[in-house]
Amino acid sequence: MASSGGYSINSAQDEESDENTPLLTGNGQPAGPKAAPQCCSVRWNLAILMYFGLAVVYGLRVNLSVAMVAMVNNTYPQPSLNHTIGQECPVPIPSIDNSTQTPDQPDGIPQFAWDSETQGMLLGAFFFGYLLTQIPGGYLSGHFGGSLFLGGGVLVTAALTLLTPVAAEMGAYWLFALRALEGFGEGVTFPAMMAMWARWAPPLERTGLITISGAGASFGAFVAMPLTGYICHALGWPAVFYCCGGAGCVWAIFWFALVSDDPRTHPRISECERDYITQSIGPQAGAHGWSVPLLPMLLSVPLWAIIVTQMCANWSYYTLLTSLPTYMDTVLHFDLRQNSFLSSLPYLGSWLFSVLSGVVADILLEKELLSTTTVRKSFTVIGLLLPAAFLVAVGFSGCSGLLAVLFLTISSTLGGVGAAGVFINQIDIAPRYAGMLLGITNTFGTVPGVLAPIAVGYLTKDRSLLGWRNVFLVSAAVSACGALVFALFGSGKVQSWAVPTKTHAEEEESPCSSDP
Repeated sequence: MASSGGYSINSAQDEESDENTPLLTGNGQPAGPKAAPQCCSVRWNLAILMYFGLAVVYGLRVNLSVAMVAMVNNTYPQPSLNHTIGQECPVPIPSIDNSTQTPDQPDGIPQFAWDSETQGMLLGAFFFGYLLTQIPGGYLSGHFGGSLFLGGGVLVTAALTLLTPVAAEMGAYWLFALRALEGFGEGVTFPAMMAMWARWAPPLERTGLITISGAGASFGAFVAMPLTGYICHALGWPAVFYCCGGAGCVWAIFWFALVSDDPRTHPRISECERDYITQSIGPQAGAHGWSVPLLPMLLSVPLWAIIVTQMCANWSYYTLLTSLPTYMDTVLHFDLRQNSFLSSLPYLGSWLFSVLSGVVADILLEKELLSTTTVRKSFTVIGLLLPAAFLVAVGFSGCSGLLAVLFLTISSTLGGVGAAGVFINQIDIAPRYAGMLLGITNTFGTVPGVLAPIAVGYLTKDRSLLGWRNVFLVSAAVSACGALVFALFGSGKVQSWAVPTKTHAEEEESPCSSDP
């Protein structure tokens, strides 16, 4: 967990604007109340509930990636005869009967003749809808509060997921439309999460709270992939969507019963914690109103640095998220249960490193070792360049399943470092508009979710090693470009257009403060 000590000035933050942050008084001395305890606090309980909510969100998102292996009846085009046998991976003898054929399904479970291009379109369909609600979701969450939009987004997506088997039997176009609608519902969740943290996260706990809640996404992918494989094998692929949809509906009940938009309105928060949160965040915690500074946003170089970098980072992330099970199946010839488990391993390391990166980042800021800008740039560059190097290694691992899984796991694990970098930078440059900014950056960042599966389907239509090598090389190159852009143009400074009008009212003394 992030440190719970009192506030301190970051001496390295020469480029940060003191008057733009509630952490400091005008004379450079620590400001605000003494930090309220973290253990059993409402703000950390909120992080845990968000953690499980985002785990459900990613379970709803990735279930089709694994279930697709069981849904398709192996009517793929055969590998091109132009490739020599030495370039293709032989099927292991013990798996010869089940690796190259569709996994067995219980009697009565339908399977479909979808080629690789159709599969790529279906896997990318979610993101067509996901694109449309990011900005409206962030804008409305910033004005009204994020709890309704986050909880409602998960509930709507879960309810639609329950209809997946029916849509699949009706045809690929119906399934495409349903997945797009699921993306439409889920698109509001991450902007709503950021809008809530703008009101709930004290600045020196901000990175830890956001990265821990966001780590639920990696945890959800890690759990959902093997669980989906075992459910497909034991009960048939339709059961996957019933289980995932049901889990989302149950989570929504807890969310609406326990969560409030603002610390001031939470019925069970202590006065100590409430005043600690509200006084440490200051006027930045308020709703942004109906009017927002659109033109300054459009001209903001730090915002465009976030946009470009997230697009680059998400290209490789969505490539693995949607297409890794297919790679495990068609190239490495793992059976369904092996496939789902090994496909989930990269997300275990990513989950661990994303949590640790948030803790380390908060310590670096509180101990005055690095500025916010330096922290965000350092974690972003490490979280993009090192994973890119290991993606290149995956491309040249050939038919070695051991090396491929090892390099993929190391790549995704190191990628978790970026969770404390560019992915939470919106709340640094404009806390008041953090939800809307995340909606904007996620809208652009979702474009790779649409294009990457289609590109993978095109590059790998002959199921060759060369095609998959190109997939990993392209992903690595795009990630490296993102690291360069953020290193040059990223910032952790609150932008002038994001500073609210100062209030002249005197703040009440916090009961947590030890000062008279």
